[in-house]
Amino acid sequence: MSLHPESRILVVGSGVFGLSTALWLARSGYRRITVFDMQDTGSAGYDPGAGIKSASADINKIIRFSYGGEIEYQRLASRAAEIWEEWNQEIADLAAEREEELPEVLRRGERRLWHKCGFLRMCAGSELTDIEVQTLQNMEKEGIRDTQFRSDDDADVERAVRSGWAHKLDVCGRHERFGVHKAVLDSSAGYTVAYKACAWTQHLARKAGVEFILHPTSGKVVDIDTATGDKPIVRTADGMVHEGDLVVVAGGGWTAKLLPEADGLIETTAGSVVTIQLPRDRLDLWYRFSPENFPVVTWGMYEGKDIYSFPRDENGVIKIGFRKTKWTSYEDVAGKKISVPKEGHVGETNMPVPALEGIKEYISLNLPELTELGLSSAWLCWYTDSIDNSFVVDFVPGRPRVAICTGGSGHGFKFLPILGREVVNILEGRGDQTVYGQMWKWRTSAVGTRNGLEDGEEGPRVLEKQDMASWKDWVLNESS
Repeated sequence: MSLHPESRILVVGSGVFGLSTALWLARSGYRRITVFDMQDTGSAGYDPGAGIKSASADINKIIRFSYGGEIEYQRLASRAAEIWEEWNQEIADLAAEREEELPEVLRRGERRLWHKCGFLRMCAGSELTDIEVQTLQNMEKEGIRDTQFRSDDDADVERAVRSGWAHKLDVCGRHERFGVHKAVLDSSAGYTVAYKACAWTQHLARKAGVEFILHPTSGKVVDIDTATGDKPIVRTADGMVHEGDLVVVAGGGWTAKLLPEADGLIETTAGSVVTIQLPRDRLDLWYRFSPENFPVVTWGMYEGKDIYSFPRDENGVIKIGFRKTKWTSYEDVAGKKISVPKEGHVGETNMPVPALEGIKEYISLNLPELTELGLSSAWLCWYTDSIDNSFVVDFVPGRPRVAICTGGSGHGFKFLPILGREVVNILEGRGDQTVYGQMWKWRTSAVGTRNGLEDGEEGPRVLEKQDMASWKDWVLNESS
């Protein structure tokens, strides 16, 4: 298909994939772009505290460059980081000159989107994992090995001392307490304030001419029809019909419900997240867990622990997540059983016992000073996995002029500033000419193990089969 500046392009979803796509389409000269979403992310500024429920509307997200052998993602993340830096400066300049033009959520509190606080990848065992070794080899290949510090390499430790990063090499005191600490500190990585980043991107998209329909009925897409005419039709919950020259489905966890033929390629899953609120009068903890003193931390990735945590945010909130098991929830969609974020679970304020126990183990072993505070909140974060953890951006087979843009697989947010550039290449028919177009194409897999997607509704990860934690399970103690 061919597109031109006056093509009407309808984007379903105002999360990371939808926002980045809409922004880059507008910057590429397209003038008739409409984004639909059933949540009013605009007025709420994506703030989860204002009731916005989606993977993109979060407190914070990791920005990392460690991708093992997947050097293409490492390179794309590096380019995204350059734009994150530019956005930080643009916001600072606007705040100094015309603060009233900033999105509401950026007129108060912390204005930086991207915090380069470092990223400590801690191993649970006594040796670095193969993926860590491979990551360091790729960092060397790209000429950025000097940003990485191995905790067990004397030369790296000395460099960390000289460059001011040594205090973040063993923030959990594992060497002193357990006699072993195998980790890599990435000084180029950190986190972004997710909801403010989305609010800023929507602001940029609006300035570029993108229209947003954000409403529980007029913005809620219930059907995409390609059978009644030459052009695809989007139907919304208010009964309205919207015809487009191209429809891009970037609905995150809701994508498979709108495109059930993508079942088997993508799957809606939920990660488990908790927060701990630091009391404002505990200055010792505010200092210890500030981004200046504490990096983003992962523990036991690819070793069966799969935990991540952040420094405190500006409100004293520490977020900790469990990635070992990603939960599913099935319902009937177009005659198929498909995992979707059921309405009752989108706002779930609890989690399965194994997830909570995994988080409690991490806290008791690595952050014991937090045990006295207890947990402040817990929820399930719904997103979309693909069969191989790589994104899915392509035209949908059998649906003329409909494209899919999803499959963040828990690592998509960092690409918010740059993802749309590659999506536009694919939408304009140049996907076969780019490495990302080839990586993200519609695909199948003949292998037996497909990132858990082979489990289906009979598998062990179905949410309804789990024992959910009770209030007594929330109690933290050092022997958990």
